Amino acid sequence: MSWSLFALTVTRTWALRSKTKRPISPRSLRASEWHLPSLQVDRYLSQLRLSDDVLLDVTARFQAEMGKGLARDTRPMAAVKMLPSLVRSLPDGSEKGDFLALDLGGSQFHVHWVKVFDDGKQSSQLESKSYPPPKEVMQGNGAELFDYIADCLSDFMETKNLKHKKLPLGFTFSFPCKQTKLEEDIDVDVLALVNDTVGTMMTCGYDDQRCEVGLIIGNVLTYSQTCGLKEKSHMEQTVAYPIPTGTGTNACYMEEMRHIDLVEGDEGRMCINTEWGAFGDDGALDDLRTEFDRELDLGSLNPGKQLFEKMISSLYLGELVRLILLKMTKEGLLFNGKVSTALLTKGKIEMKHVSAMEKYKEGLSNTKEILTELKLFPSEEDCVAVQHVCSVVSSRSAKLCAAALAAILTRLRENKKLLRMRTTVGIDGGLYKTHPKLAGRLRRAVRRLAPACEVRFLPSQGGSGRGAAVVAAAARRLAAQRRRLDAALAALRLPPAILRELRDKMRAELEHGLKRETQAQATVKMLPTYVCGMPDGTEKGKFLALDLGGTNFRVLLVKIKSGRRRSVQMYNKIFAIPLEIMQGTGEELFDHIVQCTADFLEYMGIKGARLPLGFTFSFPCRQTSIDKGTLVGWTKGFKATDCEGEDVVDMLREAIRRRNEFDLDIVAVVNDTVGTMMTCGYEDPNCEIGLIAGTGTNVCYMEDMKNIEIVEGNEGKMCINTEWGAFGDNGCIDYIRTKYDREVDEGSLNPGKQRYEKMTSGMYLGEIVRQILIDLTKQGLLFRGHISESLRKKGIFETKFLSQIESDRLALPQLRRILQQLGLDSTCEDSIVVKEVCAAVSTRAAQLCGAGLAAVVEKKRENRGVERLQITVGADGTLYKLHPHHWIKNCEYKDLSSESSCLNILFFSPFPSSFSRILQETVKELAPQCDVTFMLSEDGSGKGAALITAVVKRLHNVGQK
Repeated sequence: MSWSLFALTVTRTWALRSKTKRPISPRSLRASEWHLPSLQVDRYLSQLRLSDDVLLDVTARFQAEMGKGLARDTRPMAAVKMLPSLVRSLPDGSEKGDFLALDLGGSQFHVHWVKVFDDGKQSSQLESKSYPPPKEVMQGNGAELFDYIADCLSDFMETKNLKHKKLPLGFTFSFPCKQTKLEEDIDVDVLALVNDTVGTMMTCGYDDQRCEVGLIIGNVLTYSQTCGLKEKSHMEQTVAYPIPTGTGTNACYMEEMRHIDLVEGDEGRMCINTEWGAFGDDGALDDLRTEFDRELDLGSLNPGKQLFEKMISSLYLGELVRLILLKMTKEGLLFNGKVSTALLTKGKIEMKHVSAMEKYKEGLSNTKEILTELKLFPSEEDCVAVQHVCSVVSSRSAKLCAAALAAILTRLRENKKLLRMRTTVGIDGGLYKTHPKLAGRLRRAVRRLAPACEVRFLPSQGGSGRGAAVVAAAARRLAAQRRRLDAALAALRLPPAILRELRDKMRAELEHGLKRETQAQATVKMLPTYVCGMPDGTEKGKFLALDLGGTNFRVLLVKIKSGRRRSVQMYNKIFAIPLEIMQGTGEELFDHIVQCTADFLEYMGIKGARLPLGFTFSFPCRQTSIDKGTLVGWTKGFKATDCEGEDVVDMLREAIRRRNEFDLDIVAVVNDTVGTMMTCGYEDPNCEIGLIAGTGTNVCYMEDMKNIEIVEGNEGKMCINTEWGAFGDNGCIDYIRTKYDREVDEGSLNPGKQRYEKMTSGMYLGEIVRQILIDLTKQGLLFRGHISESLRKKGIFETKFLSQIESDRLALPQLRRILQQLGLDSTCEDSIVVKEVCAAVSTRAAQLCGAGLAAVVEKKRENRGVERLQITVGADGTLYKLHPHHWIKNCEYKDLSSESSCLNILFFSPFPSSFSRILQETVKELAPQCDVTFMLSEDGSGKGAALITAVVKRLHNVGQK
């Protein structure tokens, strides 16, 4: 409806209603009864009307200002300061206890006693007392202000008989402030200093846990901010002495810590107090500010400041209406051109008048009454025109507020990487609560400007004082949780002295395994592999490799070229090993292996060729030659019968004979760790150690023959497969094993065995994490104390989830989605705790591996008799390579498991993961005289087996010649 049609309709309606005393529909009026006011009124209002396109542009501008305020480099120039509130947690419903709250931010100072009940209903009880601050206190110095606050608090505590209690205190103060002590004789814990907007969000967050935005739109007297910020605690912030001004509007929201440059740390979220009233102080809104906005600003206490606030807050809207009416009157468009003294007087039209004039039923009669009190003697046309001016001014306020709020909501949604988002906005302020139409206008505008956000507006009950108490309650809950969490994780933390002890114990076990008289009792078996040479670059030919080391079995065809264009090409196919095969009979297992091998040979068209084969068998074996290996014992979940104590090469040959379809030349049985060393040795002759940190864990290295007492001969070197996973089976590391380690061990297939492996390998880390999460949940520190059915399931927390959860690039909402996939309904705080638990478990594993490896490199240094050792470690395994994240590039590799058979090798970036970095740092600290280079292996268990086979063939040919 145009202004002219609206004006004439409502004018006639108002006139007839005053005669008939009943509502009149505009549709019932005859055209002859209409009376048009001057169309010139429109030019005073058109510049105040904002289209949705303009509002979307305002949203984009505010989003840009938010980014500037959060970034360290641009924050000094940002108009919207985006102040961290240091409030890191929303209420989770478990808060309870008695709290004091101080609320300084209006015409009166309030003290509250808040009782929060943990009754499942999230109920609370509030007792309050108000203290009007004297004018001399509000305009005095800082000491006088806080002395007055302390006196009021003391009086309240005495009145309520609380002086004998030491209660947590929340302090609502509408700007950052440093105040850690109120008075010597008041015994309180000051836990939280919050802005009134933050208090509003927390109050509503206690009633609705979706609430993560706080909004104030009202005439709230606060203080101007001229502050620097210091991030230490809720109470350690600084501010210049406040000057009373009218704030009236602000917003806060929960921002991802990784986006807040001003505060250290990337984990979790923190509430940001936008202080959006200053939006436009840098000129960003100059094209939208009208002549009336500029006149109002010039007449304010702080010209050029808080320009957005002056366009939307209740403190200024009445004055904006007065300025418009004054100019219209001077130009003869209202009141017959007669200006009253009241209309010339600043502040004579207040927001309460604007609200009264816009009421649905009595708005026109209120308008006539108010204008009459201002000695303006309005006509019917004047009343309609004035009411419309009020409507346009308050509508602009609602729309601008919605535009900025839409920017916040959009940022929240994008932070969470959601297509659609449901959230709640906690809202307070006189303008929102008392204006008859603003709430509806705000909601409708937000729906249009942020259509992907489903928003509930929840009015604050109990005010910012209750919110301060809720902040204090949440802060106390988090502090208590932190103490208990630290206690639970303390046993996982290994100080340097303990790591040095573990290094020395590992070194002693290595020596026991090498000596004839102690080898039988040694837990670290130090098994000879009969691999006595490293690749020299002359190896060539086609070789088969079988790789059995986990739940998948691989068959590979490896083509090795020598000379200047030496290279290794691999063709690979992966076959699953069902659980019933893993834990069935040995004959079934090896028949399955031969079946998979036959499928591969037929696929490649080489079933008739008798190729040399290397068999990677990644389980403890006692070898008597390169092609004979007796299984010592199963690990990694395998439990096939009739295998332990048997020669696995003979079992493979028997299975091939049973099938009677092809024949192979089984040249070598090798451990995956040895294959890893050989693969890296092909590229770097200085590589004499192999490390596996994946599903299982192990180390091998080239040992001087003279030190290997269980093998005849003193010349040259031989690779020793340490099988260090059994380190500690004799109880030597029991003092570092936690109750969680014992629970995992007792629930495993081989209790009491492979204890070191169960603390360091990927097969067990997830289960350790699950046991810790169960314990923390029982203590009420996670998942609201509820142990879900998912969490009770053994094996649900696979180690791959640790890698995902610990990824530096994983945002908190993504982490929560991973936990939801596991059936764990987590809050943001739960997610942070889970991530910390994962980090503690994986860090300990890396340190333990590092301590063991330090013992090996120190032994190598002493073997060589050098002051300083330079050596390369070939490393492989998912934990080492992938934890917590990895990058992928292309390299030549044929994956025959996919129909497309495209080139698709994993080439891992040189940037170390956290596991590998911690492991390397531990080795450096515990073996300071060794310069250790770590080289990532490319398929040690496949390529390495082929290289060993090629080396054996080369040495055999040399021997024959």
